[in-house]
Amino acid sequence: MKIIVPMAGRGSRLRPHTLTVPKPLIPVAGKPIVHRLVEDIVGVLNEEIDEIAFILGDPAFFGDEVVESLKELAKGLGAKPSIYRQLDPKGTGHAIMCAEDSLSGPAVIAYADTLIRADFDLDKEADAVIWTKKVDNPEAYGVVNLNEKEEIIELVEKPKEYVSDQAVIGIYYFKDVAQLKQELQYVLDNNIINGGEYQINDGIKRMMAQGKVFKTGTVNEWMDCGNKEVTVETNQRMLRFLSEDHEELISKNIQNENSKIFEPCFIDEGVVLKNCTVGPYASIGKNTIIENSTVKNSIIQTNSTIRNAHLDSAMIGNYAIFDGKFTNVSIGDYSELK
Repeated sequence: MKIIVPMAGRGSRLRPHTLTVPKPLIPVAGKPIVHRLVEDIVGVLNEEIDEIAFILGDPAFFGDEVVESLKELAKGLGAKPSIYRQLDPKGTGHAIMCAEDSLSGPAVIAYADTLIRADFDLDKEADAVIWTKKVDNPEAYGVVNLNEKEEIIELVEKPKEYVSDQAVIGIYYFKDVAQLKQELQYVLDNNIINGGEYQINDGIKRMMAQGKVFKTGTVNEWMDCGNKEVTVETNQRMLRFLSEDHEELISKNIQNENSKIFEPCFIDEGVVLKNCTVGPYASIGKNTIIENSTVKNSIIQTNSTIRNAHLDSAMIGNYAIFDGKFTNVSIGDYSELK
């Protein structure tokens, strides 16, 4: 089994945090989004992963440090790492074809801007499985249309009339991903464009037209990381799940001076807390100093300094300095507000 992860986008909706760090490497509950996504998919598949292929953007942004972290992730899961580049953002279908050399055999394709919690058996008799989540407002999503056999017969984008309440979340299984490769090559060769880009859906629709059987795999939780607000919310939900799983979230190597911690929280090693109240639902990165402050429902990354603050629903980057009265803030790396 292979896992293919297109992650070449710049994550403009999550700026300023993605001005210096690719969105899939922004931490949620102390771990980069793409690391959590891949590990969760491996857990659902429950089988040996031979290769994990990452499709990155411009090397000037997705540089050597990013590449090395992804290679370590793959090797840590017992898989061969492969790195590809999408230098021209031409859509989801084009991104997948940038990994052409890896498009053979059984594979999962997962876009690295979402997190899941799932527990289901993958239907490997189907030609493909599209992972979905039941939603209350299907008109806001792309959804699947099912026949009486519970097979997917159509993909419908933001339906004005009710089709189903199963939203497509951007994770797919193909029994032989070479079939998708063949159809996406047709899409590229014939310049089939939707929304100004080459889309994975056009390759999938061609597979369906040829009678390939598509089934659903429904996840229990689907968490977005598209912008600051939903990323903070996803951090909260993930901390709750990890706490319920009894994971150790607070390092023993922190300095606590007259401070209170309300769990669940993630607090990494080297953190210094002085006269603070932290939590619930706060994630604090390595070597960050927090003084005379309250922090809850927030993400603070590494090596930052927070003083005299009352943070709620905040997101603060690496090496930032914040000293002030604002509550709901979003500050990127190396920023200072005093």
